[in-house]
Amino acid sequence: MLNAHWLETFTTLCRTQSFTKTAARLNMTQPGVSQHVRKLEEQVGQPLVSRPVKSFLLTDAGEAVLKVGLARRTEERNLQETIALDREDAGKCAIGCSGSFALLLYPRLIKEMNRAPDLSIHLESAPQRQLVTALLEKQLDIAILDHKPVNPRLSAVQIGHEELCLVVPSSLPASLPDFEQLQDLGFIAHPDGIDYADRLLSRNFKSGFHGSDHLELRGYVNQIGQIPLAVAAGKGFTILPRSGVEASEFRDRLSVAELENPILQELWLAQLSDRRMPARMQRIKDAVREVAQPLQLPD
Repeated sequence: MLNAHWLETFTTLCRTQSFTKTAARLNMTQPGVSQHVRKLEEQVGQPLVSRPVKSFLLTDAGEAVLKVGLARRTEERNLQETIALDREDAGKCAIGCSGSFALLLYPRLIKEMNRAPDLSIHLESAPQRQLVTALLEKQLDIAILDHKPVNPRLSAVQIGHEELCLVVPSSLPASLPDFEQLQDLGFIAHPDGIDYADRLLSRNFKSGFHGSDHLELRGYVNQIGQIPLAVAAGKGFTILPRSGVEASEFRDRLSVAELENPILQELWLAQLSDRRMPARMQRIKDAVREVAQPLQLPD
């Protein structure tokens, strides 16, 4: 790699066509300028400047090195402009979260894009493991996780809890149904459903629930927005985070059973530990916190 200091001296010399002017512009001595050019020639392995008495000419190698010097100047200028224009209302923001949280978060992010037309927001919904990988590979700026990440390269702050909801048709009373009623309805499964069922049902139906493998399975769907549809039609029950219930277009036909032993999932806002967040991400973090706050159970 070419020495950046020597390359800048050489590039300035090519522009001024004068060792004297170059020395004055860079606050150097003329012998210092000559020394930088000589060291750069040694690094390249070829002469860069032919030195006739009354003119300044570049060799072919000198022309090639000058292109590198000018390109590096352009890159540094673009970098400085980018840093100077670190605006909170412009640029790309990449966020990851669960599918259910995305249903609530995305309309809030649309408001941010309406307020700031130069803001570009990319929202990725994925399982937790994929979100962690995307953070580590710098594909995401932030991610909302349901547990504190253990990878030392990631830092996270807890922004709240989200209730796991036992979702039944609105035709059933809000009180906790017995387990036989649930089995008669049948379980509407989804990618996280089995895990949710083992966690929630084991704590609230200790006498009837013997594991998710004993549930009457009525159906399966992997599209988060469609999971509540069968429940709304009275064809089964399911278990979803509160965000997936509240954002559902079928909300008025759903009922959330009142559990004796509620289950709360943690919500963590995670990012790379050593990554400096651009100014625009602060308003996005505020939006995430705003969406997360109502999901918690009342005191």
